[in-house]
Amino acid sequence: MKFIIQKFGGTSLISEDLRLKVASRVVEAKQDGYSPVVVVSAIGRQGEPYATDTLLSYAYTGNKKLTPRESDLLMSCGEIISGVIMSATIQVLGWPAIFLTGAQAGIITDNGHNDARILKVDPQNIIKYTRDGKIVVVAGFQGSTGDGEITTLGRGGSDTTAAALGVALDAEYVDIYTDVDGIMTADPRIVADARPLVAVTYNEICQLAHEGAKVIHPRAVEIAMQKNIPLRIKSTFSNAPGTLVTAYGELYWNSIDITRDRTITGITHIPDITRIKVAVGTEQEQPGFQSKLFNNLALAGISVDFINVHPESIHFTVKNSVAAKAVQVMKEMGIKPELLPDCAKIAVVGAGMTGVPGVMAKIVEALAKEKVQILQSADSYTTIWVLVRTEEVDKSILALHREFRPGE
Repeated sequence: MKFIIQKFGGTSLISEDLRLKVASRVVEAKQDGYSPVVVVSAIGRQGEPYATDTLLSYAYTGNKKLTPRESDLLMSCGEIISGVIMSATIQVLGWPAIFLTGAQAGIITDNGHNDARILKVDPQNIIKYTRDGKIVVVAGFQGSTGDGEITTLGRGGSDTTAAALGVALDAEYVDIYTDVDGIMTADPRIVADARPLVAVTYNEICQLAHEGAKVIHPRAVEIAMQKNIPLRIKSTFSNAPGTLVTAYGELYWNSIDITRDRTITGITHIPDITRIKVAVGTEQEQPGFQSKLFNNLALAGISVDFINVHPESIHFTVKNSVAAKAVQVMKEMGIKPELLPDCAKIAVVGAGMTGVPGVMAKIVEALAKEKVQILQSADSYTTIWVLVRTEEVDKSILALHREFRPGE
């Protein structure tokens, strides 16, 4: 059996016409000789009657409280509704189909309600029903603990389900269907001539996803990468080829002119963050101060990012929404931080930049032409980050896209 995993998001399932289009894509895969396993999200987005956020809003009306266990039971309903309807839609086209919950599909997780991690997948049910000639539809976003408690996998959980099934079934491909034609070189709402990428590496898409691109969840990429299962990001609404995600070596395996390997793959950003500066005085120079600072923030549930440590100061960022809480933690330590709210972190991503001189110089020059002040910067083998003010994000991304012309 040549398995192919096809994951469809909520916007692809919102109407009967779209569900028939999805079912047709599944049947096409079957007719091409694959054994499709279909992973579905809840139908629609917030405001639609069966979307996950809508179900939660019903429960919280009237100031009611839910335990994490009960909220998982409620949140799992959206994918069950979606899966049953999708299975019935495939049968309308004349193909036998069966729906499985995450637990029935063999997805076993830890006990982390609302953000569980998959521990293992036992695909025997899927294999059995596929051998019986059925197309298997699986509820994304959910699984169960070893003792049968229903869990959900957090945001992007249906992507994670698809990748985990792809690894367990040694699938030929994991296809992630969305409402765009693939992974774009930049946000098309900012860059009108942003282009879909033909192919990217696992590392590149992980960086893009972690830094704000919302096409696929990075956890799903990391799972697929463990067994080198190719991912394809496609549109439900067009026949565009989409973007292939695979290993670096395979991506350039047939390349003849390696000098044409692109330096930059894409540009993305994370908005709504606050830069915090802590001046280093006599007290802050004591051994263990930095460790205590970041430990106290962690104990308060505050995630910090973009950390720069200098002899005279420490700079880092937090989300705007938790900045006040972070300030309170530091005040209790006797620290008076300086805050610069409403910043954005821009990431310039490309596996081809490793060892290439002058990339940072081009970034600085492109932003200087637009009179954009770089507040902080950092780099890794595949990514360079710069921090700018929110009001300068659009012109910064446009300038960088013009400078590097990714996707060409």
